[in-house]
Amino acid sequence: MSIKEEMRDLLDEYAEYIDAERYDDWLTLFTEDSVYQVIPRENADQNLPASLIYCSSKNVLRDRIVSLVNANEYNPHYDRHIISGVRVTEEQNGAWHLAANYAVFQTNVEGQSKLFSVGRYADKVVRHDGRLLFREKRVTVDTFSVPSMLATPL
Repeated sequence: MSIKEEMRDLLDEYAEYIDAERYDDWLTLFTEDSVYQVIPRENADQNLPASLIYCSSKNVLRDRIVSLVNANEYNPHYDRHIISGVRVTEEQNGAWHLAANYAVFQTNVEGQSKLFSVGRYADKVVRHDGRLLFREKRVTVDTFSVPSMLATPL
């Protein structure tokens, strides 16, 4: 299997776990020192640090998921990710750069679907114990005006 196919599988797993609300499995896709960031495109383009979400380690990401599952009240919905335009840059210093476009649709409990977020992933991926993991997951959102609370990961 080529590295691009492995990366595509990683992205498919990433989306599947979120869409199925398998957040514990989703967390296994990150290194312990991982960074997860959701940033508006305008801020990214201007190199401004303000993010919608910034988790500086897997422990912080884990806390966010615990809060999501146990404490937060948000609009009940189902997510569906569509990922395209996967690009992999050659390994440098033990990491690959992985980029892809994404769209997330949300369907409410009444069965009404709408486009929730569109943007781009810019990731650093490493191989750890034979498995590809995200060291950095940067989600640049084109649609940064979130119509409701950004509760679930993008």
